[in-house]
Amino acid sequence: MTSRDKLEAIAANLWWSWNPEALALFEQLNPEAFRASQHNPLAALRTADPALLTDRPFIKAVDKVYEAFTAYLNAPPRITDAPRTAYFCMEYGLHESLPFYAGGLGVLAGDHIKAASDLGLPMTAVGLFLREGYFRQRFEPNGWQIAEYPAMDPADHPMTLVHGPDGYPLVITVHLGRQPFYLRAWKLDVGRVPLYLLDGAFDANPEPLRSLTRRLYQGDRRLRLQQEIILGIGGVRLLRALDLDFETYHLNEGHCAFVALELLRERLAAGEAREAAEAWVRDHCVFTTHTPVMAGHDRFSPELFLEQMETFRHQLGLSETELLAYGRVNPNDSTEAFTMTVLGLKLSRKTNGVSAINSVVARRQWHHLYPDRPLNEVPIGYITNGVHLPTWTVAHARPFLAQHLGDWLEGRFNPDLWRKIDSISDAELWQYRCMLRRRLVEFVNEYVKHQSLPQEAHLSPEVLTIGFARRFATYKRAPLLFEDMERAIQLFSRQDRPIQLIYAGKAHPADDGGKRFIQQIYEITQHPAFRGKVVFVEDYDMHIARMLVSGCDVWLNNPRRPLEASGTSGQKTAIHGGLNLSVFDGWWPEGYNGQNGWAFGREATGLYEDPITQDVEDREALYRVLEYEVIPAFYDRNGEGLPLRWLTRMRQAMRTIPAQFNAVRMVREYVEQMYRPAAMPATVTAAAAQ
Repeated sequence: MTSRDKLEAIAANLWWSWNPEALALFEQLNPEAFRASQHNPLAALRTADPALLTDRPFIKAVDKVYEAFTAYLNAPPRITDAPRTAYFCMEYGLHESLPFYAGGLGVLAGDHIKAASDLGLPMTAVGLFLREGYFRQRFEPNGWQIAEYPAMDPADHPMTLVHGPDGYPLVITVHLGRQPFYLRAWKLDVGRVPLYLLDGAFDANPEPLRSLTRRLYQGDRRLRLQQEIILGIGGVRLLRALDLDFETYHLNEGHCAFVALELLRERLAAGEAREAAEAWVRDHCVFTTHTPVMAGHDRFSPELFLEQMETFRHQLGLSETELLAYGRVNPNDSTEAFTMTVLGLKLSRKTNGVSAINSVVARRQWHHLYPDRPLNEVPIGYITNGVHLPTWTVAHARPFLAQHLGDWLEGRFNPDLWRKIDSISDAELWQYRCMLRRRLVEFVNEYVKHQSLPQEAHLSPEVLTIGFARRFATYKRAPLLFEDMERAIQLFSRQDRPIQLIYAGKAHPADDGGKRFIQQIYEITQHPAFRGKVVFVEDYDMHIARMLVSGCDVWLNNPRRPLEASGTSGQKTAIHGGLNLSVFDGWWPEGYNGQNGWAFGREATGLYEDPITQDVEDREALYRVLEYEVIPAFYDRNGEGLPLRWLTRMRQAMRTIPAQFNAVRMVREYVEQMYRPAAMPATVTAAAAQ
């Protein structure tokens, strides 16, 4: 094989998305094209400098990466008895050049299938080809977010149109009401896991319907229902058209729950009795629920649901009442909406939340579905989310980790490996932290110059740097630190102990409250007390996220408890020596040991009676922990200029968090607790349900 052949093989598989050595090769081919395409290897390869492809040192580097690539693909599975699993999700966060993800759910799904690939699991993933993605974020001069939707051309990305045995593109059919809707599929190889993306944007469908698979979480309830029919019913039909069968079907959030109804239809069509068919479906489906707010679960009015499911209902051979019963808590209530989470709960053998607190919240939400059981026996366990460390560890951190930890990627789930942190000198550890902060500050100061949202950025590589980057949903309370403006000004005005804060994130285009929060942050960046010290980085994506989680000293998280399902961004900072500063929500109560970061606010799982009271209490607690703990720990230095208290927390974070909160551990638990049919339910103690 020539070097070009090898590069083409590497570019065709998203393995490169978590291997910086591979990405560095493509960047060398054409740095400008690589950056302009959001680090897309194909864009660089197609415009490569031909002379470089014959350069002997470059050829040698290609050979080394290609050898690692083929060794990865051919490695034996780490779990030899895992069941064949089909994984369904509405969105996947795989890489910044493939923007069909909105936030945590998609990033979690991307990390999940990458870890499944690392483990060699027999997994196939299914989603939608959202060619206009979520959106590109731009701004009006007053800081009001506007959304742009540039369309992706599949020819520019490592995806191939799926063909049938006859050599023609494979086409499957679902019905939206009485209207047939035709779907083809694109295949992405994510390491050893194939990901199939359903696409209805082609000429077999009427023009108005082609947009159904174009955008993520856009449109009214009808469009949302139609997308979920496409994903669930269409996804199973695609797998059957590919002659693929599975022992386990993993439904990641309620968007996918129609998978269970399509499996039921298959069994009934084969002549199985309904009770036996339902039992088979339950035996083969597992369900993950994330949403900690009752209003956030997808519900559809009986009229809309029956209209869109009309043809499918006839295929099932069920009455309207019988079909609606699968998504109702009370099947006899003719006014109750059809709820996708209820469908998932009723037709799955196992259900889990994504953190211990999240499972408590979910059991409380759905206790009325199991009225004869005590709260702690509601059958919703938990597997706490973890992150795919190879994806989120920046390239310029890896030499330090390799030098001091050895093969940290191979042993990343082994606590003994992380204990080697203690053998690193204080000076070397602090140099590592300062190098990563400097890289971030240089990146942000330059990036802000080219934004549509004009700002000054005078960030200093010597100053305590706080990061807040996530979806701008209002419950995440992005402006909390500035609710008491006088107190905030005092924090930012100290010349001897300065701080700086970087924001990033998108609000859903229909969420005016979230957009107002962004506008409020922008106004803060223009305030004389904060100008140049508080910066909003626009068009948040996975590349910006990697820079922020690697370079920030403190990762701030202040949602209203208990509305954070899990949250994973704070898990990504620890390997870089960053420290989490969070309320007791999501994964943090499981990760916090008193020394590996900071927590503030009440240790409570329930909602406050009054959210205003909660906001005031949390804001005051945040000011106290910043003023009396975080800032002094950073700036109190010994005779060698080293912050010893800070370094102690850094060691604790690096030693305790990556080994536990990584995606390999998470996926292993899914195999052991969820995917294997004989697995016992996740244990939920009475104390955990309090």
